[in-house]
Amino acid sequence: MHPIRFITLLACGLLTFNALGAENAAAPGKTVEDLSKTCAACHGADGNGTNAQYPRLAGQYHDYLSRALQEYKTGERKNAIMAGFVSTLSAADIDALSRYYAAMPSKLDDLSHHEQGD
Repeated sequence: MHPIRFITLLACGLLTFNALGAENAAAPGKTVEDLSKTCAACHGADGNGTNAQYPRLAGQYHDYLSRALQEYKTGERKNAIMAGFVSTLSAADIDALSRYYAAMPSKLDDLSHHEQGD
């Protein structure tokens, strides 16, 4: 096998492995379910919290959730509670949590089927 072909195949294999692994990535020794227990205190175990003070996470776009968590971590978004929680999360943890909540059934609602005054 030619060295260039081998290197190309190896690189493709590593990228594929990395992409598949990110789906369930979490801190060593922790599952995404373990990481989500902290979130559940305010956002509900199913990501559909009932207190309007806290946003629903289930069904949100994973890239939105990921960006929001990154912004809390960098301080671009200001919330002392969230900043404390995300300070311990790695980029892989944030990606895993974002995908976890994005895949959950959502109780998010829009106003498309409401009439004015509802």
